[in-house]
Amino acid sequence: MRFKKYLWFAAATALFAASVLAGPIQQDQQPAPDNTKANQGDANKGATTADQQKMNPADRATTKQIRAALMEDKTLSTYAHNIKIITRDGHVTLKGPVRTEDEKSAIGDKATQVAGAGNVTNHLTIAPPTP
Repeated sequence: MRFKKYLWFAAATALFAASVLAGPIQQDQQPAPDNTKANQGDANKGATTADQQKMNPADRATTKQIRAALMEDKTLSTYAHNIKIITRDGHVTLKGPVRTEDEKSAIGDKATQVAGAGNVTNHLTIAPPTP
């Protein structure tokens, strides 16, 4: 029994010593994400926000069809797959960042195919390139 305690103590001591000698773990320092400026636009009176999505079956189905079309398109970036789609009384508002103008257009086209011409407001923005 004493031998097991000794092994445990020796292993714990070795692990502690190794962590102290190794020093702190180096991580790339990146600034914290800051959506403050983007979110300020949502605070404006009359701004369309995600919590305004209607829960009636037709609007939910429209949003679901657009989201499915975006997810099926593997050429779109993760940004594009995660945009906000807000449907209210048949009218769709698209918000959020995408990587390119082509993505912005492709998403607008997909939404128009589902919601119909004149029923899509495209407020997508082009995200700055990552360093």
